[in-house]
Amino acid sequence: QVQLVESGGGLVQAGGSLRLSCAASGRTFSSYAMGWFRQAPGNQRELVASITSGGRTNYADSVKGRFTISRDNVKNTLYLQMNNLKPEDTAVYYCKVVIIDPAPPSDYWGRGTQVTVSS
Repeated sequence: QVQLVESGGGLVQAGGSLRLSCAASGRTFSSYAMGWFRQAPGNQRELVASITSGGRTNYADSVKGRFTISRDNVKNTLYLQMNNLKPEDTAVYYCKVVIIDPAPPSDYWGRGTQVTVSS
């Protein structure tokens, strides 16, 4: 069974840094795209960053230059390095993987980790 467990969230002052981790289990994830999403109170869940199986990355405009997504396929772990954090980055952060085999594709989500940035 696929499981994703996020960690690394917390309370940080504006300008600070956090590193989120997403430990994946249940199968080998190196062949699948993975991503980080976030949801602030009253807002829809939004894409923060994604990474393909080949390592190609994509970022929301709001985090470009501040956040870095990476993956360790040996450890089956996804990371999000967040620097120069801003109060508007406050949200619950979720990791997601899309498993494409067997068809149809299935989305798997972690339970999230809270990030709070104080001004």
